[in-house]
Amino acid sequence: MAVRSPLSSPPYLHLLLRRSLLAPTPLKLALPRARPLTASSARAGNPRSGGFVPRGSVDAAENGAPAAASAIAGASVSSAIDFLTLCHRLKTTKRKGWINHGIKGPESIADHMYRMALMALIADELPGVNRERCIKIAIVHDIAEAIVGDITPSDGVPKAEKSRREQEALNEMCDILGGGPIANEIKELWAEYEHNSSIEASLVKDFDKVEMILQALEYEMAHGKVLDEFFLSTAGKFQTDLGKRWAAEVVARRNKRLGKQA
Repeated sequence: MAVRSPLSSPPYLHLLLRRSLLAPTPLKLALPRARPLTASSARAGNPRSGGFVPRGSVDAAENGAPAAASAIAGASVSSAIDFLTLCHRLKTTKRKGWINHGIKGPESIADHMYRMALMALIADELPGVNRERCIKIAIVHDIAEAIVGDITPSDGVPKAEKSRREQEALNEMCDILGGGPIANEIKELWAEYEHNSSIEASLVKDFDKVEMILQALEYEMAHGKVLDEFFLSTAGKFQTDLGKRWAAEVVARRNKRLGKQA
C-alpha cells in the first residue's frame, strides 16, 4: 500500500493544477472540513494544527460553547495552507521571457514580484501615493500565474484572453483561500493593477518594467548576452516620474557598459 507523505499537496490541488483554464465551467472544489474542537483534543494538541491551539478555542471548548466558531477557525487555517501550497508554484515557475532567450537558471515569478515589492518599500515618498498599497499590489499582481503560468507576448495569446484566464485563476485561488475580506482584497488589488485604475497601480506597473530591464542588464553582464528586446519594448512606456528616473538610471548604466552615448 502506498504511503502518502504528510507534506503532499491535497488531491484537489493536483486536480486544479492539471485542469485546463479554457473549460467553460469553473471547477468546484470540495474543501476538507475541520473537526470540531473539544476540550480534550485542545489540551492534547489538535493534530490538524500541529499541536498549537489558540487559547480562546480551548476556553470555548471547556466552557461548553458551540463548536462552530472553532470549526470555522480550523477551516481558515487549512484553507490558508492550501492557498500557500498552491502559491509555491510562483517560486518554481521560471519567467518565460528569459527562457526564450536562453538564460540558464532564470528568475522565478516570485523572484520578480519580490524585488518589485522592495522597490515599493524603498521608493521616495510621493504625494498622494499609498506605499503600503503599492507593496500589496506588487505582491499579488502576478499571483494568478501560479495556475496559468507566465504568458508572454511570444505565446500569441490575445490580451483579453490572457486577462480572462488570469481572472478565472484568481477567482479559484480566492475560493481555495475560503473567500472573505482578505480574498476580496486580493481580487481588488489585482483588478486595480490589471486596469491601471490608480496612481499606485501606475507606479507598480512602472516597477514591473524597471525590474525587468534591471534583470535584463544583470543577465547581460552575467551571461555575455545582448537583450535589446527588453529595453526597446519598455522605452517610452513609463507613466510616473519615479519610474522614468529609475529606468533612465538603468539605461544609463547599460549604455556606459556597452560604450554607447546616453
